[in-house]
Amino acid sequence: MSQQIDDAPRTEAIPVARLRWWTELPLLLLVYGAYTAGRLLARGDVSTAVDHGLAILKAEKVVRLNLEHPLNRLFTREAWIGVPADFWYASLHYVVTPAVLIWLFRRRALLYRTARTWLMTSTMIGLIGFTLLPTCPPRLLTAGHGFVDTMAQYSSYGWWGGAASAPKGMGGMTNQYAAMPSLHVGWALWCGIMLWRHGGSRWAKAAGVAYPLITTIVVMGTANHYFFDALAGVAVMGVGLLLTKPVMRVAALVRDWAGGLFVGVRGGTATAPSATRSSNVSGECQTSPGERIPRQRKAATQRDTGDGAAAPAR
Repeated sequence: MSQQIDDAPRTEAIPVARLRWWTELPLLLLVYGAYTAGRLLARGDVSTAVDHGLAILKAEKVVRLNLEHPLNRLFTREAWIGVPADFWYASLHYVVTPAVLIWLFRRRALLYRTARTWLMTSTMIGLIGFTLLPTCPPRLLTAGHGFVDTMAQYSSYGWWGGAASAPKGMGGMTNQYAAMPSLHVGWALWCGIMLWRHGGSRWAKAAGVAYPLITTIVVMGTANHYFFDALAGVAVMGVGLLLTKPVMRVAALVRDWAGGLFVGVRGGTATAPSATRSSNVSGECQTSPGERIPRQRKAATQRDTGDGAAAPAR
């Protein structure tokens, strides 16, 4: 997966416009706004969300997976683990991902556009999952299922209340049934791949491995996601990667169409360089018709006659 994202900018002949932060920032804010609004609109029926959550638990038992219960009991019993985990869940998702995007924008410009498109495409796929499959997280199931909401338990330590990672008093503004897929895990995987492939130091590579792994443990230990939610987050990122190049091609076509439309509205005409107009090209230096590069006139007034003597050019 990481090899594809690494090679994409070099192997694909996709028209690339120069990156500008004042165009990138509104684009990212627009996508994140659509993601947030979509989560709020796709709350779904509570009973349906609970049924989906119980179905996931049942499916995990069929394949003998029960990672959530032991992790949740550990986080509930040991505050020195549970409290940092709650801070991890409530903050790093919204800090590390933008930080990696900014780093790519400033230091890896050729890679940035592909990486950003991958992240946004996967996020939109995740939004479809929230809409079609509202899922009750483990922490909201009845006590008989054995889960404890660690963020509610340790809410006095942080800014959040009893409604997941939302600030106190703002729980009603979030969709608490957007558990499937886990984009906490998906975004962490994206960050991990970027750090591993392009970090350039051992510490960056170590962070690239540790961040998605710890995030996966945290989302289960805090009872915010099932293990299958985490797997779905990984799958969403895989599908998003496969769709990245087609999305970039479509975006380039739309950009060209919009540019042509803008020229047409202004009454101008877009003209390509004429094939009948010639220019002198040397390496990456191009001159205008009639312009001479240094020493060109001297070279042009002579030509080899074949016997070593110079003759005037005709």
